[in-house]
Amino acid sequence: MSELIKIYPDNIHPREIQKALAVLKKGGLIIYPTDTVYGLGCDITQPKALQKIAKLKGVKLEKANFSFICKDLSNLSDYVKQINTQTFKILKRALPGPYTFILPGSRTLPNAFKNKKTVGIRIPDNKIALELVRLLGNPIVSISIHDEDALLEYTTDPELIYEKWKHQVDLVIDGGYGGNQASTVIDLTEEIPKILRKGKGSLEIL
Repeated sequence: MSELIKIYPDNIHPREIQKALAVLKKGGLIIYPTDTVYGLGCDITQPKALQKIAKLKGVKLEKANFSFICKDLSNLSDYVKQINTQTFKILKRALPGPYTFILPGSRTLPNAFKNKKTVGIRIPDNKIALELVRLLGNPIVSISIHDEDALLEYTTDPELIYEKWKHQVDLVIDGGYGGNQASTVIDLTEEIPKILRKGKGSLEIL
């Protein structure tokens, strides 16, 4: 049975955040708040956890389109090929923020993603998510628990999220009500940026 813990974004309690970190480091799955919808994530260095998320998503791991939740742009080169100045300026303008950027994957990607030509990078404007990846020391691989067909309450209310997911994940962080609009997804692998999904976030960053 999983646990539901309350973390206040403006007063993050070390003991509570350490509980979430312990779950991630053991290869567990957590649900946590972002600046858009709640996300379901695991430590990028835990292959079994990655397999679990792929299974929940109903896809093979090598074909899954996960987001990498990063703390900032500093260690982007571990996951992304060298990017040009124009691309970097867009990232700098937009992040942290409600965007997922598709970028060319580097050769140093973890084994589970070795054959991926592209990766989705997210730096959410959410103190809890950023503190988690900062303390973890590497990205969280994540999918949103957004329901594409309906704006159901269980995707925004942490207690309802917990009721729905408690048998499939190890921990749910209640960081307050979430949104029901997913991130804007922008492909920056070509010269001209391509909007793959319009979600939360202005396109004026381009």
